[in-house]
Parts: sequence; C-alpha cells; structure tokens
Amino acid sequence: MLAINRFKIKLGKAAHFETQIKAALAAFSACDGFQNGEIGQNLDDPTLWALMTQWKNVGSYRRALSSTRIKMEVVPLLAQAIDEPGAYEKPYAE
Repeated sequence: MLAINRFKIKLGKAAHFETQIKAALAAFSACDGFQNGEIGQNLDDPTLWALMTQWKNVGSYRRALSSTRIKMEVVPLLAQAIDEPGAYEKPYAE
C-alpha cells in the first residue's frame, strides 16, 4: 500500500518544513508494517513537496496513524497536506 501526501509550502518556510517532514518520515519508519519512504520536492515548482511511504498493508498504515507518537509528531504535519486522496493499493506484486 502506498501513501502519498503532497504539500504546498511557501519558500520562506521550506527549511522549517524540511525538518518537520524528515522527522515525520523517521517517526513512520519506526512503525510496524512500514516498508520504506521518501521525501521529494518538485523540480518545476519548489513550493510543492511530497511524502511517499510504502506499507505492508492498509491496516499497518491505519494502525500507524492511530498510534500516540504519530498523532503527536506526524498528524500535525499531515494536516497541512493538500486535500486529495492519498492511499493507493498496489494491485500487482513486484
């Protein structure tokens, strides 16, 4: 299962946001079912960022979101995300 969260961040706040998004990825990486994750900044529009995480299954992702640590450290960041669907099923095995 893939989770993709996109953010639009003003350039003046980019350094602070980068610290926050790195901390969010580190917090997610400690959760059961986390497989990998990446942070990206758009090449054409540097105000756009993405947090992409891969999970064993949707249950792992949902359990992570309900954990106390994630609620405290990551959910405030996710609240800044662009409001769009972000959970994707991987229908084909790699």
